[in-house]
Amino acid sequence: MPFNKSQVSWNRLRNDSSSQCNSPKLGHKWKQYQGINNWDGMLDPLDDILRREILRYGQFVQAAYRSFDFDTASSTYARCRYPKSTLLARSGVRDTGYRITRNLRATCGISLPKWVDKMPMVKFSLSSWIGYMAVCQDRDEIARLGRRDVVISLRGTATCLEWLENARAALTHLPDDMGGEDSEAMVERGFLSLYVSRTLKTPSLREMIRDEIKKIIQSYGEEPLSLTITGHSLGAALAILSAYDIAANFKHAPMMVTVVSFGGPRVGNESFRCRLEQSGTKILRIVNSDDVITKVPGFVARSDDVAENGAAHVGSLPGWLQRRVEDMRWVYADVGQELRLSSRESPYLKNLDLATCHDLNTYLQLVNGFVSSTCPYTSKPTQYTAQAWL
Repeated sequence: MPFNKSQVSWNRLRNDSSSQCNSPKLGHKWKQYQGINNWDGMLDPLDDILRREILRYGQFVQAAYRSFDFDTASSTYARCRYPKSTLLARSGVRDTGYRITRNLRATCGISLPKWVDKMPMVKFSLSSWIGYMAVCQDRDEIARLGRRDVVISLRGTATCLEWLENARAALTHLPDDMGGEDSEAMVERGFLSLYVSRTLKTPSLREMIRDEIKKIIQSYGEEPLSLTITGHSLGAALAILSAYDIAANFKHAPMMVTVVSFGGPRVGNESFRCRLEQSGTKILRIVNSDDVITKVPGFVARSDDVAENGAAHVGSLPGWLQRRVEDMRWVYADVGQELRLSSRESPYLKNLDLATCHDLNTYLQLVNGFVSSTCPYTSKPTQYTAQAWL
C-alpha cells in the first residue's frame, strides 16, 4: 500500500496547490458536510462543497507524504523532514489556518532476528513518522468552517517493516482498552500492531493520539469542535482504527468524529463495523474501483454490490470453504459510506498501472472531476482545483 511518488510532479504541486480550494462558508451546515446524515443526497451527484472539503483534507495527507524522508541512505530516514512550525508551508500546503500540535509515529510489533541489523542493503526502522495532528487556529477559517476543526493526517506504507505488518492479514481481537472486552469485534492483526506497539523510548500511535485529544478537549471543549481523521492506504486503515479507539475511550467528548479515507484496505469484521457505526462515528471512504488495495484483505462478510465492484462475498463460497475462511479469521466487512470512482472512466487519466490506480494524486484527480454515477466525469477537471492535481 505504498505511495508512488514517481507519478507526482512535486514542484508543480508545491507551487500550485491551495489547501482551502476556494471553499465557501459552511456555517451552521458544517455537520452535514461532516456526515451527520451519512452524506445522504450528497454523493451522487457529488455535492460541490463536499468535493472541495474532500480535496482540502486530501491535501493534508499529501503534506504527510511530502514531509516524510523516503531516502534509506539518509541519516533522517523514516523521520519528518520539517519542523512542526513550517511543515505545512514547506510541503506546499499553504494558508490552511491550521497549526500542527503533535507529530505521530507508528511502531512495528514484529520481532526481528539480530542478524537483520547486519544486512547492508536493507534499512529497517522500527518506529517511523507517520503523520501529524493539527488544530485550526485562524479565526476566519474557524468562522468559515462553522467550528474549530482538528485534523489527524496519516500517510500510507513507506517502510519495509510496515509492509511486513500489512502482510499479517488475519483478524485478531481488539485489546480491552479499545472496547475489546466481551466483544466479537476483530481487526487486521498488522494494522492493530502498528497502532498499539511501542518501544521503551517511543509511545504507541494510540497513546500519542489519546494524549493529544485530551489536551485538545481541555483547551477547546467548550466550543463547537470536530475531529477529522484522514489518510491514504495504510493511513486510511489506521484512520478507521483510531476512530474506533477514540469512540471507545472518549464517549462523552464534545466533538464530532469523521473519517475521510482514500484508497483504504478493509480493516475489521462485521462486529467491528456495527460497533463503529453505533458509536456515531462517520466514515466516508473514497474508493477507486480499479484499485486492488480496496479489495483486500480477505473476503467480505457483507456486500450489496458484489456484482458491481467484483468483491468476493463469503456467502457465495461453497459451504466447506466458507467455514474454513471463517475459521481462519479472513471474513471482513466494509464500513461507512462509499464514494466510488473509476480511473478507467476518467477522460483525463490514461494508461494507468496498478500502482498509479492506488496513487493519492489519482484519487484527488478523480474526486476533482467526478459528477455522478450516470455522468461520471466532466471532460475537464473543474477550474478551481485543476492546477493542483495535474
